[in-house]
Amino acid sequence: MSLNLPAPPGFRGLLDHHPIHRYQRNLPHWRQEGASYFVTFNLADAVPAAQQQELEAIRREWLHRYPNPKDDECWLEYAKTMFRRQDRIMDASYGCCLLARDVYADELDRAILHFHQKRYEIGCFVVMANHCHLIIRPFNGFELENELGAIKRASSRFICERERAPAPLWQEESYDRIIRDEEHLWRVVQYIGRNPLVAKIPKKNWHRWLNPAWKECGWKFEDDIHT
Repeated sequence: MSLNLPAPPGFRGLLDHHPIHRYQRNLPHWRQEGASYFVTFNLADAVPAAQQQELEAIRREWLHRYPNPKDDECWLEYAKTMFRRQDRIMDASYGCCLLARDVYADELDRAILHFHQKRYEIGCFVVMANHCHLIIRPFNGFELENELGAIKRASSRFICERERAPAPLWQEESYDRIIRDEEHLWRVVQYIGRNPLVAKIPKKNWHRWLNPAWKECGWKFEDDIHT
């Protein structure tokens, strides 16, 4: 990364001396008002029962190995470990992979951008066959969980009606992490941008978006920089 790049509009990293709210489900979640998040959410069938049992076994072993009280660094390492494992599972394209269909990927694109610059700022996103990665900063007064829930509900209604399939379409809990600073942001943007390349998806089938205002500041996916 060129450290001379200005922070893109609408991005705000983790502020060390501002309050952080923490809560715990299967994954740890940190919340800081005004912060930008790297979020991953997936279809309910993207992690089959056998793989769910594998993730639960990893969770039990970790909780046994690291009894309470756990500090923030310990929880962060746990979240990163679980994300890397679940991400590999999702990349294996389990489940119906409904988002591989353009009509459903387009609908998720629309749902993500519906309240962009109204209730939140979207930095970038990519829609894969059974999951989605995005960068989002909820505006003051709007909660990350509520905005992700709205995106999931809107896309779920459309897809479930078309498929005549029962809800839930999405796994309820999402992976999220506050982006620390511009250097961390650059790595996340490139990770998101590489997803369809790594999956060897033909470029005409990509569902990848980067905020135009960010592009004007020099923030681009690496494959766009070299073309």
